[in-house]
Amino acid sequence: MSNEIDLTEPDCAGRRQFLRASVAGAVLAAAPLSTISTTVWAASERRLTLHNLHTGERISQPYWMQGNYLPDSLAQINTVLRDHRSGEVYPIDPGLLDLLSALQNQIGPGKGYEVISGYRSPATNAKLQSRSSGVAKRSLHMQGKAIDIRMPGTQLAQLHRAAKGMKAGGVGLYTGSNFIHVDTGRVRYW
Repeated sequence: MSNEIDLTEPDCAGRRQFLRASVAGAVLAAAPLSTISTTVWAASERRLTLHNLHTGERISQPYWMQGNYLPDSLAQINTVLRDHRSGEVYPIDPGLLDLLSALQNQIGPGKGYEVISGYRSPATNAKLQSRSSGVAKRSLHMQGKAIDIRMPGTQLAQLHRAAKGMKAGGVGLYTGSNFIHVDTGRVRYW
């Protein structure tokens, strides 16, 4: 069974969401956050390596080249980071991808992320929130602006420290579950 992704015809609503996210990402790229590594912003390519632990899907490719986000790559990343419980795909904030790329480059460009949770539908989030006090009612996962990750071969504390050092959004440490949370919301740590 192949875990290759084939995205040929997105629906109109999905296309509108994707375009809105792309415009937001273009604004972010034009006015980069001063806290994100200048090396990443100066690079001619931004890439990510992701392994979704729930679906087994992997992706390792550039999503931004020569000043432009790559729509096909973003669509593939959106699919890999979909709500694995419902199958719903949602546009991931390009700013979150940039944050992940900067963090990946800071820790080790050859390393990739294991993804515990990317996008979560409101129904999935409500179900999880009813079972755990650790799930926010208005989670940024529902807006494609948060992700729960770990990086094989990297200590969780080191990844958490590096993400906090970027001062680019929320960063949470979940040692019991072996992941960190990063998002593009306001800067805060837990």
